[in-house]
Amino acid sequence: MENGSANHEMETASTITIKGILSLLMQNLDENNCKRLIPLGMGDPTIYSCFHTTHVAGQAVVEALQSDKFNGYSPTVGLPQTRRAIAEYLSCDLPYKLSCDDVFITSGCTQAIDVALAMLARPGANVLIPRPGFPIYELCATFRRLEIRYYDLLPENGWEVDLDSVEALADQNTVGFVIINPGNPCGNVYSYQHLKKIAETAEKLKIPVIADEVYGHLVFGDNPFVPMGVFGSMVPVLTLGSLSKRWIVPGWRLGWFVINDPSCMFKNPKIIERIKKYFDILGGPATFIQAAVPRIIEQTDNVFFKKTINTLKQTSDICWDMIKEIPCLTCPQKPQGSMAAMIKLNISSLEDISDDIDFCFRLAKEESVIILPGTAVGLKNWLRITFAADPQSLKEALGRLKSFCKRHTKLMLQQQQ
Repeated sequence: MENGSANHEMETASTITIKGILSLLMQNLDENNCKRLIPLGMGDPTIYSCFHTTHVAGQAVVEALQSDKFNGYSPTVGLPQTRRAIAEYLSCDLPYKLSCDDVFITSGCTQAIDVALAMLARPGANVLIPRPGFPIYELCATFRRLEIRYYDLLPENGWEVDLDSVEALADQNTVGFVIINPGNPCGNVYSYQHLKKIAETAEKLKIPVIADEVYGHLVFGDNPFVPMGVFGSMVPVLTLGSLSKRWIVPGWRLGWFVINDPSCMFKNPKIIERIKKYFDILGGPATFIQAAVPRIIEQTDNVFFKKTINTLKQTSDICWDMIKEIPCLTCPQKPQGSMAAMIKLNISSLEDISDDIDFCFRLAKEESVIILPGTAVGLKNWLRITFAADPQSLKEALGRLKSFCKRHTKLMLQQQQ
């Protein structure tokens, strides 16, 4: 009876995932529509020719594969040279040095999320997750029987954390506090001052911070990227990241779970042993991909990074400027980083659209443009638009979006009648 009850709970828990809803939107496309498909729903820029990885990355992988040295199993926590390279890479932005023992190699950042929540989970525990946020946290927490408590991000304050709500939500059973910086889905970048306040709040509540930095360094606004690990001496920080976004290789599934805890407030022999045992049951990235990482990190030229940033800056400007021309849509803040922005949908100005999900399904059918309904990331009647696209395709897609909104506004429909 207990097993049946547990299964029912799992089935009735929220099952919204970005890939799941985008798959449904793709199925809703009109086959008779002659307009080419323009997808702006997934954070995978590789589908557009203006985004591609650096040449040295491909060379490093080929070299590792052809060496015939990396066809076997790697240690479950990752190759030593890979862990060392990532520790050195991350330490460049920290006031202390990470060791290779602080780094665990994961199959993308998604697996790092699962590791973080699995290691913190215990009976009766809860975790603080941002809203809007990344739905994989909810899914992983549900599987781990962690209670999810959402704190709000404040659009009027550049999507900063509502720290008052964090303090109100936390209790003696709170085991973690998730932040995503640079922001997904909001495109925000937190200042040093705000991150310090987050650290002070976590220190006061005596809970570790889970810092999702998968979009680390992809910033093009006023605030530079500051890793949460800078405050690791104040509060333990579990940093999650990957090569996926900065090197534009999401399909390589090379991520990391890192313990930033120079004061050893969190890590102890028992915790480390538990993490290692958990990695024994995980499948990490291919050994030859891991082996390529040291060369990729060491030899990637800054010109490559600057080119990516310049392209994202250009496309974020296009998105910001064109959204302002669409009356039923509002973007509360110009994107400062990552690859996406949250757009508020004024549903009351639309005659025959019921909500954000209806909006996105109708848009896909009528205009062959895919964007993500805000419900998928925790905000009903908002939209998430991914601007990591080539400029011409983005302009065309936003032009179609404008035409769609114009057709469905109350005033336009009344004039037609």
